Amino acid sequence: MARLTASVATRLLMLVVVLFVISISVFLLVHLLPGNPAYAILGPGATPAGVERVVHELGLNKPLTTQYLSWFGRAVRGNLGNSYLTHQPVGATIGHAFPVDLELVILSQVIAFAIAIPMAVAAARHQGKWIDRTFTAGSFGMLSMPPFVIGVPLLLALAVTAHLFPATGYIPIYKEFLTNLHEMLLPSITLAIGSVAVYYRLLRSDLISTLQEEFVTLARSKGLSDRAVMYRHALRPSTIPLVTATAINVGSLLGGAVIVEYIFDLPGMGLLLVNGINSRDYMMVQGVILTLATAFVIINFLADILYRVIDPRVRHA
Repeated sequence: MARLTASVATRLLMLVVVLFVISISVFLLVHLLPGNPAYAILGPGATPAGVERVVHELGLNKPLTTQYLSWFGRAVRGNLGNSYLTHQPVGATIGHAFPVDLELVILSQVIAFAIAIPMAVAAARHQGKWIDRTFTAGSFGMLSMPPFVIGVPLLLALAVTAHLFPATGYIPIYKEFLTNLHEMLLPSITLAIGSVAVYYRLLRSDLISTLQEEFVTLARSKGLSDRAVMYRHALRPSTIPLVTATAINVGSLLGGAVIVEYIFDLPGMGLLLVNGINSRDYMMVQGVILTLATAFVIINFLADILYRVIDPRVRHA
């Protein structure tokens, strides 16, 4: 227990250091964007005097170090500043948008597990046969298609042509549950395709290895059916690696969700990020990227701790 506590403390310290480095990287990358946000704020009627006034008001004429320390000092207190364009608090705006990302990621993972686990079980039970070869070949195809490649054809085929799903629109889940699910299903499927391939390949490989273990042979010698051996003895230990894979995948899905939301015009972090970049809204872009990066790091930190709690072998490694 003491070793686990020390390990958690060490990783927590590393998490803080990583987040600090991320904040520096985000700040510098955003300020490397071409253009002056003052022109976007003032619009076509911008004058040199007006631009100078806005630059002074925003503090953009100060050294980058001073700007960073001022922004970081507010950020650690939960204040991400105000949008240059809307003048609304960035934190509050992100607070309204992030639930869309969260719902999209959760739904996509539910769909991914619902498809990948039966596929992996079937492939492992029939290793080397046509069903195994078909699913494995299909998983290669899924891995080769990023969300923006999958999303556009699905949108055209199922929303624009077949009218099975709405092409755009979003109603919060707490207002209209079924309508929300109908609107979010197609974007969730788009985001889930890559996860299906990852989870299928990982679980299939682990199941095949587990089925060779002695305890599985013993279970078979007791006369248990293949189905019982698979679901009672082989599946559970084989799902442990999925904890880490899911955490890593969920972190990366937050980035993929940005693209999917833009394709399906969902009011999530993706729309905030794209609009912020186009309008040179430094505060919004910094806030969105920092939030996504922080969520990625924290999710992986929690998964690492959970993995060590579930599997004692990792705890003592």
